[in-house]
Amino acid sequence: MLQSFFEWMQGLPFSAWMLEETWASPIIQCAHLVALVGFAGAVLVVDMRLLGRGLIKTPLNQLARELDRWMIWSFVALFVTGAPQVLSTALKQYYSPFFWWKMQIIVIGLLFNFTIRRRVALAEEGTLGHWPKVVGFLSIGIWTSVSVYARLIGLLS
Repeated sequence: MLQSFFEWMQGLPFSAWMLEETWASPIIQCAHLVALVGFAGAVLVVDMRLLGRGLIKTPLNQLARELDRWMIWSFVALFVTGAPQVLSTALKQYYSPFFWWKMQIIVIGLLFNFTIRRRVALAEEGTLGHWPKVVGFLSIGIWTSVSVYARLIGLLS
């Protein structure tokens, strides 16, 4: 069932256009990288603050609230620019274990981000002991894994 969906995506005229048009793919990839920088920056600034580094003069909950919008809109941009890339190489993605691992880690990352990490980042500082550092390290590890699997799709699939 899923394979036929990916075959359908690969057969779309848009998919062929993405592969044949000289500038379509590079422009989409550049936009994807810009969105990645925005997302990673928003996540890392808060994660570093959870680790007790970075913008330590700004209250953590204030920093998290201010960067939430950047993180969400950057993720939306990542999705919008990532979808055409998946469409244009749908079968390659389907047969790549790295693609599926990346998608699973993204789901885990989003769940972690909008539950545990958010609760810790918005809590009153000093009330959670060592947990902010644990959460910061986990968040960095999760999102780094997504990037590593993304590169492995291109390199080994």
